[in-house]
Amino acid sequence: VESKREIMTIFMFHVIGLVMELHKVNVGSWSYPEEAYTVILGVPLYSGFMYSSVASYICRAWDNFQLRITHWPLKRYAILSAILIYLNFFTNAFMFDYRWFIVAWLILLFRKTKVYFNSIGIERSIPMLLAFLLIGFFIWIAENIATYLGAWKYSYQHGGWQVVEFHKISSWSLLVIVSIILIANLKFLSPQILKK
Repeated sequence: VESKREIMTIFMFHVIGLVMELHKVNVGSWSYPEEAYTVILGVPLYSGFMYSSVASYICRAWDNFQLRITHWPLKRYAILSAILIYLNFFTNAFMFDYRWFIVAWLILLFRKTKVYFNSIGIERSIPMLLAFLLIGFFIWIAENIATYLGAWKYSYQHGGWQVVEFHKISSWSLLVIVSIILIANLKFLSPQILKK
């Protein structure tokens, strides 16, 4: 049901996710302990699908809930934010983690942004910052289920399963922000959106 542009965006997320997984596994952030046939440098190919599934969900939710966003930041600032977030996922392994500086910047950038959605025929709204946080939180819950079932393990889970560290909620929220910025750019440029 995705358009060609959405399929390309979802594929791009698969690649973005797979590259990040290769880095994180290489620096020891987490590992995939199970044997698998489709593994590249210790990373199973399905890991990229986890990221692309988030992008696919956002594309579907955008259409199904008729999302409308007000006070979206200037495109150059939004794209810069996505780049800084993604780069920090790599650089925080060998230099300072700028996550909380980026979060402060995002709060300033998205403080007025609201997302409107249609649920059972009623339009509701939520601050975009809260939406980012809630989506990150629910992905964190899913991550706890996945690690419990052994899909992957963090270094502190090899002796036995433990709840995924709470700071991972911020990591997932930041990844969601990258996803939504890229998909919003796709949707804003879409001829169907421009006609509305």
